[in-house]
Amino acid sequence: MNGMKCIICCTMASSSMEVDNVLSEQKVLPPKPKFEPLKPHEMPGAAVQFRKVSVPPHRYTPLKKVWMDIYTPVFEQMKIDIRMNLKGRKVELKTRHDTPDISNLQKCADFVHAFMLGFDVIDAIAILRLDELYVESFEIKDVKTLRGDHLSRAIGRLSGKGGKTKFTIENASKTRIVIADTKIHILGSFANIKIARDSLCYLIMGSPAGKVYSKLRAVTSRMAERF
Repeated sequence: MNGMKCIICCTMASSSMEVDNVLSEQKVLPPKPKFEPLKPHEMPGAAVQFRKVSVPPHRYTPLKKVWMDIYTPVFEQMKIDIRMNLKGRKVELKTRHDTPDISNLQKCADFVHAFMLGFDVIDAIAILRLDELYVESFEIKDVKTLRGDHLSRAIGRLSGKGGKTKFTIENASKTRIVIADTKIHILGSFANIKIARDSLCYLIMGSPAGKVYSKLRAVTSRMAERF
């Protein structure tokens, strides 16, 4: 019996040692593999993607003057092919095999579209560098139905003498504004666009510029305190 007990004890000890050895071996894990993110052309089922941006007749000549300022950041920095289709009057964009991110194509399309709406290249290029910027457009008739001289006076209130009112709203809200006849385009972040849009709506409704300035100062001071 004593011999049997010794054999059982030895087998139990050996089995516990084996279990300990197995557990100790399991604790040593290989390092986690590090994979580079897939490029657009490496994704399963991925194909070359295109975007087309129409060129209005009044922006065709300005586009020719600043074409290299648009072409250089899109082609060299964002790695997107871009060309001007003279027959169709469209700017065509296409992904390349070395495009680092598929979202670059949409950013470049938004950048070109912002220029077509009337924004300067220096202002529109911020869309390529920041993620939270976008363009919001609306018409004066969306706020209030105006005709004839009333509409002309509303457009004059939006711009101000020598563009003073528009520049003041731009600087206070950190946005860029384009007033094209009865259409208004605002470039900026969501919160800043809301501030600029509210100020422009007050002017369309007939509020004097001084009253709008005071409201604008109050809102911008609250925004500064919040951040």
